[in-house]
Amino acid sequence: MNIKTRLIIMNFLQFFVWGAWLISLGSYLWGQLHFDGIQIGSFYAAMGIVSLFMPAILGIVADRWIPAQKMLGISHFISAIFLILASFQTEFTPLYSMMFLAVMFYMPTIALSNAVAFNALEKAGLDTVKTFPPIRFWGTVGFIAAMWTVDITGYKSSEMQFYVSAIAGFVLSVYSFTLPKCPTTNKEKAKSTLEMMGLNAFKLFKQKKMALFFIFSMLLGASLQITNGFGDSFINSFKSLPEYANTFGVKHSVILISLSQISETFCILLIPFFLKRFGIKKVMLISMFAWVLRFGLFGLGDPGHGVWMLVLSMIVYGVAFDFFNISGSLFVDQETSPSMRSSAQGLFMLMTNGFGATFGSLAAGAIVDHFVPNRVLPTGWDSAWFIFAGYALVVGLIFMVVFKYKHDKTHI
Repeated sequence: MNIKTRLIIMNFLQFFVWGAWLISLGSYLWGQLHFDGIQIGSFYAAMGIVSLFMPAILGIVADRWIPAQKMLGISHFISAIFLILASFQTEFTPLYSMMFLAVMFYMPTIALSNAVAFNALEKAGLDTVKTFPPIRFWGTVGFIAAMWTVDITGYKSSEMQFYVSAIAGFVLSVYSFTLPKCPTTNKEKAKSTLEMMGLNAFKLFKQKKMALFFIFSMLLGASLQITNGFGDSFINSFKSLPEYANTFGVKHSVILISLSQISETFCILLIPFFLKRFGIKKVMLISMFAWVLRFGLFGLGDPGHGVWMLVLSMIVYGVAFDFFNISGSLFVDQETSPSMRSSAQGLFMLMTNGFGATFGSLAAGAIVDHFVPNRVLPTGWDSAWFIFAGYALVVGLIFMVVFKYKHDKTHI
């Protein structure tokens, strides 16, 4: 089996694990367990909180002591155990605790899997900018497959979604140990305190270009989990109205939302062209304004005659997510040395899925609680979506003015 195929399997499982619960969890908490917006936001903020420290810590461990492919397997195994424990909980505190521990070991695996892939591709003498996006494409396919699995089986409304995720996690845990070995730097002589502690990546903040990149990554990261946390609950709220109750969008809301990930699969393939031609600044700007459309169309659409706007929002999501997340990880890979690559990917995760997602999820929960007084009716959701759109617009306009980067078409 060639290295591309092996990495495709890794990416498929990596995101199948996440897709089994990320989109449907909010609706399960909202509709079945009757948690409020702040509580639901706190579950999605948990991914942000753990990303403040875990990706960086495990990235450091992978850089210096335990090879990244082994760290990937260990993390997935532990995460799967906590997902199974979460399935037995229905009260907020114990369920939150188990999910917090599960994501504490899952979130670092996103950066670790990137590091494993980049290392394997470089060993094979392949161009990561050209080769990685088509491989990462299959990660999104895995995410979609998981979403369809929990929707069609009806698991989206129950704790069974945790079992689907855990089983895939155990499989990937074992598979990770068969992947190409990643180098560690524990035998090298440390030349500074930061290097001795494995915190080399934080030196990147000394470069104005990288500091601004990470700051705006944080600001844009606030948008990442909003529709994941509340999109399904928003669409499901229309089932209280007779004219929408039997629409496909309401009955199969997770499949409707999966159009976002289907769009992702195609947008990933556009990244090499856009990065080479336009550079990271323009690609991130495209992402930021795509988030404006994503939220704005949610505010205007409905699963009936306005379903075309929801579908268009799903299509736009592919650009919003990929042009930021995938392009950002490639940019970090190109701008950092091999000795701190895993740590740098962890730092990128810290800023986006850490600070950014924590702020975004908690703020979104508060906004939803304020503008959606009745969880059964769709009233007030439009105001919440327009606020999210306005935020993305402001971030995009500031980034356009502040971030200075001269694109070299021979680089990315």
